[in-house]
Amino acid sequence: MFKKKQQEDKDGQNVALSPGAAASNKGAKAFLKRNWKRIAAGAVVVVVAAALFLPRNQAAPTSGSVNYVQVNPQRREIVNVFSDSGTITAANTYEVRPLVRGTVLTADFSEGDVVQAGDVLYTIDSSDAANSVERAQISANQAERSYEDALNASYVRSDIGGTVVSIRVAPGDAVTAGQEVATIRDDGTVLLTLNFPAADAAAFVPGQTAQVTLDGTYETLAGSVRSVSGADTLSDGNMLVRSVVIAVSNSGSLTSAQAATASVGGVNALGSARFAYQKEQTLTAAASGTVAALCVQPGAVVDAGSNIVQLTSDSLDRQVEQAADSLRSAQLSVEDAMNTLDNYTITAPISGTIIQKNVQAGETVGNESAAASTTPMCIIHDLRYLEMTLNVDELQILSIKEGQDVRITADAVQDKTFNGVVTNVSSAGTTTGGTTTYPVTIRIDDFGELLPGMNATAEIEVASASDALSIPSAAVIRGNYVLITADSPSAANADPSMTAPEGYVYVKVQTGVSDNDNIQITSGLTEQDTVAYESSALPFSYGYSSDPGMAVTVAGG
Repeated sequence: MFKKKQQEDKDGQNVALSPGAAASNKGAKAFLKRNWKRIAAGAVVVVVAAALFLPRNQAAPTSGSVNYVQVNPQRREIVNVFSDSGTITAANTYEVRPLVRGTVLTADFSEGDVVQAGDVLYTIDSSDAANSVERAQISANQAERSYEDALNASYVRSDIGGTVVSIRVAPGDAVTAGQEVATIRDDGTVLLTLNFPAADAAAFVPGQTAQVTLDGTYETLAGSVRSVSGADTLSDGNMLVRSVVIAVSNSGSLTSAQAATASVGGVNALGSARFAYQKEQTLTAAASGTVAALCVQPGAVVDAGSNIVQLTSDSLDRQVEQAADSLRSAQLSVEDAMNTLDNYTITAPISGTIIQKNVQAGETVGNESAAASTTPMCIIHDLRYLEMTLNVDELQILSIKEGQDVRITADAVQDKTFNGVVTNVSSAGTTTGGTTTYPVTIRIDDFGELLPGMNATAEIEVASASDALSIPSAAVIRGNYVLITADSPSAANADPSMTAPEGYVYVKVQTGVSDNDNIQITSGLTEQDTVAYESSALPFSYGYSSDPGMAVTVAGG
């Protein structure tokens, strides 16, 4: 608020004077009394001269005067650029460290080599680890057999393939160890054992065709010699014979009650015999328990190892669970041992360039000393692209978006500009001293001579406006008010609640994009207005051509 300086004492208040001053005052009164007409006329002349010859809107500076700079709004392009510095880093950096102890056998690479992910960098003596894997595998094999034994105790299984002839138990029945529960018969092929003259049978060979004739029906079936005994025996008729086994495919009609004879190569057997089944097994329970389920039904054809009956009991269930746990534990031990063995071959975790190699072949790694644990065997930089991270203030972070273009310069690379792009704006802020900053990541694909570790400056264009009506940023005060001359066109919109210096008014404006010097005015001013602001707020030159240096001094209290 500006006030005119009061030149007179308030309310005609009397002022006490010293005796000398009183005498002077008395003489002055006498002088004024005698010459008041001439003094009054002279004062009128001075006032008129001041009105005619002093410039408008200017006054003689006083102890409370304020200097203003007057400008007209101008149209220009305004670009708001965020700028900050950071350190260039590789896209990815990996420090290779040993996970095991041993002597390095090979290290066939050098600093500066380009490697691909999975390439072998180091091999370490793994003889002890290989022995550990073998011991773990032996334990796992033993645990697997124990588990199979536990399962076998819970199931009655067939050792042969064939037809389930009978099942002698039902679900819910209690059985004891050794009790017969089922019979399995391999009757797909039946066998006929006959005596032939020894002299003739000696010439028979396995696989030779035989003709089988059924007793009673005289039906003829095809068969083949399965085996011929190697020794001659004396028959009841004191004749030398050899036993010949003939196999006949069974369609299901042949049983052990059927008898038959046969001829081989035109030689007839010396009698007939009953068919025998190729294999037959009576299954017994290996442990006591209750029949939980029948896995097959009578008449079913099963393979060797098939489950026939399932038994259950508390002890059987615990035995299976314990065996299963032991097997899984042994398998995990094998996996751990193999993973440890893998650690003796160190491969490149990423594709990149070897920038540092600290361990050579023949050296021992995995020492317990602090130096060995903190020093990497080698360091790999992924140089497919470079990155830099800026810590952006909370007041500016909302203007930074992913995908914005970035202009990058570095003191180490003179007279060159590089292009980047914002790839990540983190929401994880860090607060220090009451100010929060957020990390912003910039990716640089075409980095040229830039190297990791260089300091660089990044500039991000966050907003811009072309042909924008603008004024100096210093002219906008708190609340978006601007001081203009009272004869400006926009003075008609003056805010009466704002007290302005004589000859000026305050108007409300809407602002847009701003840079370090100028700010866009989107409403509230025209190019014909005259804007005023304190000269002390002028940082440098704003580039206004319409007499930007015009200063006006306004007296204030």
